[in-house]
Amino acid sequence: MSVKRLEVDQVFHACDLDKFTFNTTADLEPIESLSDALGQPRAVESLRFGSGMQHHGYNIFALGQPGTGRHSMVEQVLKGQFKDAPSPDDWCYVNNFEDQSRPKTLRLPSGKGAGFVKDMEKMIKDARNALKATFESEEYQNRVQSVEEELKEKQQKAFEEMNNRAREKGLTIVRTPAGIAFAPIKDNGEVMPPDEYQQIPEDARHRYEQEMENLQTESQKIFQKIPQWQKEIREKLEKLNREVAEYSLSELINGLNSQYGDIACISEHLESLKKDIMENLQTFLTGGQQQQQTGQLAGLLQQQQQQQILSGDETDMNRPAMRRYKVNLIVDNSKQEGAPIIFEDNPSYANLVGKVEHMSQMGALITDFNLIKSGSLHRANGGALVIDARKALTHPGAWEGLKRALKSDCIKIESLAEMYSLLSTVMLEPQPIPLNVKVVIIGEPFIYYIIQQIDPEFSELFKVAADFDVQMERSDANQDAYARLLGNVVANRNLLHFDKNAIGRVIEQSSRMMEDGERLNIKIRDIDDLMMEADYWARQNGGDIVKRDDVQKAIDSKIHRSDRLRQRIHEEIHRGTLHIETEGAAVGQVNGLSVMMLGDFAFGRPSRISGRVQIGKGQVINIEREAKLSGPLHSKGVLILTGFLGARYARERPLSLNASLVFEQSYGGVDGDSASSTELYALLSAISDVPIKQQFAVTGSVDQYGRVQAIGGVNEKIEGFFDVCSKKGLSGDQGVLIPATNIKNLMLRKDVVDAVGKNDFHIYPIETIDQGIELLTGMPAGEPDEQGSYPKDSVNGRVQEKLQEFADNMRKFGKGTENNEQGGKSES
Repeated sequence: MSVKRLEVDQVFHACDLDKFTFNTTADLEPIESLSDALGQPRAVESLRFGSGMQHHGYNIFALGQPGTGRHSMVEQVLKGQFKDAPSPDDWCYVNNFEDQSRPKTLRLPSGKGAGFVKDMEKMIKDARNALKATFESEEYQNRVQSVEEELKEKQQKAFEEMNNRAREKGLTIVRTPAGIAFAPIKDNGEVMPPDEYQQIPEDARHRYEQEMENLQTESQKIFQKIPQWQKEIREKLEKLNREVAEYSLSELINGLNSQYGDIACISEHLESLKKDIMENLQTFLTGGQQQQQTGQLAGLLQQQQQQQILSGDETDMNRPAMRRYKVNLIVDNSKQEGAPIIFEDNPSYANLVGKVEHMSQMGALITDFNLIKSGSLHRANGGALVIDARKALTHPGAWEGLKRALKSDCIKIESLAEMYSLLSTVMLEPQPIPLNVKVVIIGEPFIYYIIQQIDPEFSELFKVAADFDVQMERSDANQDAYARLLGNVVANRNLLHFDKNAIGRVIEQSSRMMEDGERLNIKIRDIDDLMMEADYWARQNGGDIVKRDDVQKAIDSKIHRSDRLRQRIHEEIHRGTLHIETEGAAVGQVNGLSVMMLGDFAFGRPSRISGRVQIGKGQVINIEREAKLSGPLHSKGVLILTGFLGARYARERPLSLNASLVFEQSYGGVDGDSASSTELYALLSAISDVPIKQQFAVTGSVDQYGRVQAIGGVNEKIEGFFDVCSKKGLSGDQGVLIPATNIKNLMLRKDVVDAVGKNDFHIYPIETIDQGIELLTGMPAGEPDEQGSYPKDSVNGRVQEKLQEFADNMRKFGKGTENNEQGGKSES
């Protein structure tokens, strides 16, 4: 059952440079099409399907690890899908003259929106100028004067008729501050003075008074008609103004109608605009400026008011009275070629669905349709929108706002402050805009599966998953394609060209990143960083091309920048503070291997694992678990040991032992099952009292049948023990036991590979616990005979014998206790 140590070619899967047909990356053809996309055929197929599927709900979630090229791949697929698509329509908001709190939308063909905005502003300015010119014209002034003269004539005629009747009665009309009055006249027609009036006979005075009272009553009836005459005149003037405005505006409106009338809702809006202007002529012409009025005759009866109408700034479209006639272009596709593809870096609620801004005036917040701002859904309408899942989920209201828009197929601008009643001010309810967009969300796999689990609407809206892989097979063909990909990186980053030795080292490090000599890392971000750092060191050395040593320098430098804690731990092991033995033998003690993670830097840390046994009831106590330092996977691994011991050694009798296992000098949490085989070796050594060679370290999980299983971080674990042995001095006997199924994962450091080649350090692939215990103890594990008994001079035989002894002693102890209890009862 001997185990052969691994050879150099097994601990490092080197790149065969002879199979490369290039000398430097300058000789490589770049990867330009999606058909050349490396390692992502499933993701590309999903993206193409999702972007081409036009039915409701077929939006895409691109799930994968950061650095796998998700963004660039999504962009390439979407550009290919939408390159021939028509440019989408422009969208405008305009005033709703019937209800200003509900602005209306106008939909114009692509590129027409900006022209319509300018044409509308020009039309409004032309309308003001035309109306002013019309109202200043001699013809209009004559018609106004004619209407005013009609009122004056009626008033003059009524006054003359009343005066004639008064003269017939010997009276005349007298104007007073309180109005008109009647007074007697003398024969010469002059008003009779008061003193003379008092001297006439009383009956004559009585007659005058009676006549004056009658005339006063009649005059009141006549003058009560004046307001009605004024109303009629105002109505005639208003009708005149409407006729004049209608004539002046119709030509301008008809001009716009001829240009835009075939677009839905344009004619309706222009008609409403014309009607509003005619109803608010004075405000329109003055721009909303308030003019001080003089005199008491109101309305359009005075010439002074006509001049007032004609004053004001004709070019200021930002006055409140003029803003109502503007057009708010929120989506302008005049420069858009094909369908838009929008990458929203900050997918907040407002940035997605738009917002209504406010401005402060005299201490109050006000708003109108001109302050409606578009969101990325508006800009992407008719094309595609790409957002980051993590950002969309962390912005309040953004995720719900996105789902609401996709479910209803329209964009409805609502303020979060309004929804949560956080803002008490005038709010708008803009008319929703129909939505036709393909949404692509990019996120990590765990985010995808969490949302899918907790949000029932998610699967209805995002029916396509584009799953990005992080690795690809390391075949000869794939290595050639991978080299072309590295050539793309050189070109895109403007790096020095890499020779084929440097490319080979990058490929080897790519496999190391994947912890698999048969796979390549396609997390492009990691490769980008490595190549840029190699380029830096090449330039620092004055080179004009990047070589293998430059790549290795980049790898070593990155490790050096992060390995302070690793170095400190190894120093403490060398100083004896942390107990790790690399020579000699000990019962129940094994060098275990674990991996510590510091950000993106991982390193192996050896730990001393010890086991103690005594008579008991078949319990294997995990001290880490009892101290609440053990994770669930580690606890599971320890429980498996009980199953293995019971099945192998205690089928016919109870497992009469108690055992304890612990990571010595461990002061943090422990998780994972990669130490379960190590712990089993410690238990077998403690039970059999056979010492374990301390020049070995062990890693690997174990199942209940004693088979050693693969683990992660095998390279770091081996290198961690190698560093300790190297610091203390390599004896030529040290080595590491790893699962045989981890051979394909070996991509060790050069110094470790060199030590293996010189037989200074050894790596042994282990398939079963029996193979491992033989190597660790130097004693045969032993095979069971037909009765299930193991040879006494074997590890298994000693374990079986010791457990039999424990069972016998346990039985004797139980009988003695029973006799004592019975004796005590009889005495009583």
